Amino acid sequence: MLKDITLGQFFPGNSLAHRLDPRTKLLITVLYIAGLFCAKSFVSYGVMALVLVTGVKISGVAPRALVKGLKPILFIICFTAVLNLLYTPGEPLFSFWIFTVTKEGVLTAFFMVLRITMLIMGTFLLTYTTSPIALTDGLESLLGPLKKLKAPVHELAMMMSIALRFIPTLIEETDKIMSAQKARGADFESGNLLQKARALVPILVPLFISAFRRADELAVAMECRCYHGGEGRTKLHVLHYQTRDYLVLLAYAGVLAGVLVLARFGL
Repeated sequence: MLKDITLGQFFPGNSLAHRLDPRTKLLITVLYIAGLFCAKSFVSYGVMALVLVTGVKISGVAPRALVKGLKPILFIICFTAVLNLLYTPGEPLFSFWIFTVTKEGVLTAFFMVLRITMLIMGTFLLTYTTSPIALTDGLESLLGPLKKLKAPVHELAMMMSIALRFIPTLIEETDKIMSAQKARGADFESGNLLQKARALVPILVPLFISAFRRADELAVAMECRCYHGGEGRTKLHVLHYQTRDYLVLLAYAGVLAGVLVLARFGL
């Protein structure tokens, strides 16, 4: 299960999605998420699904990697669907025990599963095609106007980038700790929920120790390289918008406008 978590991983490539400016990819991800939350019908979700499929095709990322990344949150998706299915009022379809399943509940649950699934896939597509360094530069550039308000823009972007960068590392560390604990006779699968939670304590303690050690080593390494924040620093790769970036932004803005029009007319 841990190996199925692919958040934070970067798959190098030379596709159009990889060559886009990181600021463009961040902005179109925001537009895509906004479109998902504005979608209200089968037609709207069909449009957003088509956008996602097109993005996956252009990026060259294997669809299997996106589906694999959904496995760790499958429980959350199913739990959300069940809640919407059982507790949404409307026209009753059938009842059992104290629950009543309604027509509106079925539609809401279906749309909610679609929304969460496509949202996670679209976000994964951003991290799969953008290196942590490029993501940091893009975030810092987009949040640049906040510098006038004395906001620590560079530090925030750096923290987010480091967090994404170390997710795969911590997952690998957790897998090693679990393997070591199982070799010593630990059981993480049997018992009730409380017993399973208690069994995780021998994993969390060494994991936190390892995370703090890595954080300290990273801080020492950055200090040895005279890191002092983003003020006055130059960049090896300066970000520049190109024609393809404007065209992609225009296309996604058009998709969002189209979804808003469809929602306005109830389509």
